[in-house]
Amino acid sequence: MVKRSYPPGQKKKRRIRALSEYGEELREKQKLKKWYNLEERQFRKYVKKILESHQGPGKKDVLISLIKTLESRLDNVVFRLGIAASRPQARQLISHGHFLVNSKSVDIPGYLVKKGDKIRISPSSRKKNIFQNLPTLLKKRELPSWISLDVEKLEGKVIGAPSLEEAVLPAEVSLIFEYYSR
Repeated sequence: MVKRSYPPGQKKKRRIRALSEYGEELREKQKLKKWYNLEERQFRKYVKKILESHQGPGKKDVLISLIKTLESRLDNVVFRLGIAASRPQARQLISHGHFLVNSKSVDIPGYLVKKGDKIRISPSSRKKNIFQNLPTLLKKRELPSWISLDVEKLEGKVIGAPSLEEAVLPAEVSLIFEYYSR
């Protein structure tokens, strides 16, 4: 099979142009936004806050800070624990009030968890169909090193900070900061 540089059909063969620098930065930003299921306003707020707190050299520190922030969101932690099949599903379960963080009900998917926080399913929600087969599914799940899970209690705990290596990202994060520093 031959891969051609133009789309199929009888229309005039047009060449596909390379993206500009701005276009590449925009594409990387959109990839990461979609990966974490964020709106533009939320994502921009995280990036601006990190850029303001890291005035000066050290791009690696800025990258690590952004990843730590995005990975520490409650919807991402619920997804990483394996309780939800996807980040959008985790977001919906959280907004419906099915989770407790440190024995307090939290219905904000963007809630940032800290080291030592315990995340569990509320007792009234455990009877729901979506949570019935969870213990058997969770035994097969491999977790990142910064969270732990007690399968019997259905309770997760944040035991460290997220790392850049464990968060396999689909985007080149340094281009995102170049996009927002315009």
